[in-house]
Amino acid sequence: MVLADTHLLGAVQGHWLDKLRREWQMERAFQTALWLLQPEVVFILGDIFDEGKWSSPQAWADDVGRFRKMFRHPAHVQLKVVAGNHDIGFHYWMSGYTVQRFEDVFSSQRLFSRKGVNFVMVNSVAMEGDGCSICAVAETKLLEISQWLNCSREARGPSLCRAGRRLPPSAPILLQHYPLYRASDANCSGPDAAPPDERTVPFTERYDVLSWEASQKLLWWFRPRLVLSGHTHSACEVLHGSGTPEVSVPSFSWRNRNNPSFIMASLTSQDYALAKCFLPQEDTVLATYFGVLGLLVVVTLAHLERLALPFPSGWTVLRTHRARPGLAPDIMPLKDLDLKVDLDVACGSAGDQAWAMCVLRKPSCRPEMCRGNTFPHSSLLEVHFFGFLPVLL
Repeated sequence: MVLADTHLLGAVQGHWLDKLRREWQMERAFQTALWLLQPEVVFILGDIFDEGKWSSPQAWADDVGRFRKMFRHPAHVQLKVVAGNHDIGFHYWMSGYTVQRFEDVFSSQRLFSRKGVNFVMVNSVAMEGDGCSICAVAETKLLEISQWLNCSREARGPSLCRAGRRLPPSAPILLQHYPLYRASDANCSGPDAAPPDERTVPFTERYDVLSWEASQKLLWWFRPRLVLSGHTHSACEVLHGSGTPEVSVPSFSWRNRNNPSFIMASLTSQDYALAKCFLPQEDTVLATYFGVLGLLVVVTLAHLERLALPFPSGWTVLRTHRARPGLAPDIMPLKDLDLKVDLDVACGSAGDQAWAMCVLRKPSCRPEMCRGNTFPHSSLLEVHFFGFLPVLL
């Protein structure tokens, strides 16, 4: 399972409502995918945090705690993470301190092998090529891994290679945050690709993508059979050099796109198959929330008799109202109601008061039978009708 750019919000720019809504959705999506798809390994391709590049020690600890809660996983599932520019800073922002605290949490492992498949995890932020101390250490480590991998793939076997554990003799899969060099997303397509008006915008080397020199260096060193990257928040599939495929994995956060997705990969030492899994679109989720909320409001108002619904049930509730003295009330023209009150006409007097109750659709119920009687200030009838509203649970 491969995902990228979760961008957990920090203490400075993160709004509490944004955290509550989008991070809850992200947690539920990840936990559901773990339960349903049962991956053996989960890779996150950088930018786990949004403010790791400048967060204080306490804010960093809080963010790490939220990450571990959201992306908790069973012991048999391995979680592997590569650094992104928001985790340790862009090249000129990163420091030995930010790199070290990231590696203290997520490990400094650069080579990972499982079931005959080799994975190389690249700190692409350090592939600036300017000889900085962090860059020099990162490149030296990658060069050693490259020599080890290439030696294991030689037909003559590992006898001439470095001593130690022999690696599977298969071409590796590169995992990194920055994509390899490409001019733009002009050749990218699909529902989770960049919007059409953004695809032709030229990329900036060392900011949007790796430089051409750094990209060629990685392709030459490792001769990978597949490259997986993130950073752009949009999907893309490109071929490099002699046909090396690269898949840019879209952001896993609703904050960065309306339709997040992730990759499920089935890998062997010689072959691979990739499938894309989409999360629900955020506007669909919001429409569902508001629809359910509106339905609950309607049902509540109906139960509180605040709302008259256009579905008569046939029953009436009779209530008395004030009427002017000496005037006979008019019968309410409720011709369309089938009242279930088995009364014809009841006219009579009680002292100085007379009460009249008339029911429609009864031949003997005639208004003139009650004319001439004196009615008090409280009299006659008001018909209320109630309907029903089905509720789908």
